[in-house]
Amino acid sequence: MAHDDWRLRIELAEPHAHGLLERLGLDLGFRARELARELEGRRLAVSREGDTVFVYADSRQEAERAGEVVQAELAEERIEPRRLVLEHWLDDEDRWDDEPPGPTIEEEILARGYAPWEVRVECGSHREAEALADRLEAEGYSVVRRWRYLIVGASSQPEAEALARRVHGEVEPASELVWEVLPQNPFAVFGGLGGAGTPL
Repeated sequence: MAHDDWRLRIELAEPHAHGLLERLGLDLGFRARELARELEGRRLAVSREGDTVFVYADSRQEAERAGEVVQAELAEERIEPRRLVLEHWLDDEDRWDDEPPGPTIEEEILARGYAPWEVRVECGSHREAEALADRLEAEGYSVVRRWRYLIVGASSQPEAEALARRVHGEVEPASELVWEVLPQNPFAVFGGLGGAGTPL
């Protein structure tokens, strides 16, 4: 059976974080002990980073019940948390849902000044390649010219696919995008002239 990943984020004033962590592991108060019986055998993980305590669970229901344990314990100690949040792990995005999304790989490559996607175009002649390159550059595309071959930078895969249909080219991720997966120049068909990616 597949498990979800959930956690409670409990942000406390620094003197209380260590004490809560100890009590959750060793000595729960009466009200918290009653609620904790339901979680017996579940082996929830508890950790601390500075003044924040995390309680990890593999289902929303377990995380919510653990939240009741924590709230009961805090109430018994008359501690008001600065923040108590239930978070769900978003595996596809590699982050907790309460955290802001980070930049995509494409956005990181764009920020370094390179196009994450490229369209390879083979023209019928050098003159055709020059004319097409001039038109594409007038439209704002970055173009690497290699005799009758062009490498045109695009900021996204959909943009690259639309351009490829228009100019009868082939879409490839830029070498910047595939470097970790394939540590070689994906434009070997151009004799290694693709470089580290098409600048924008």
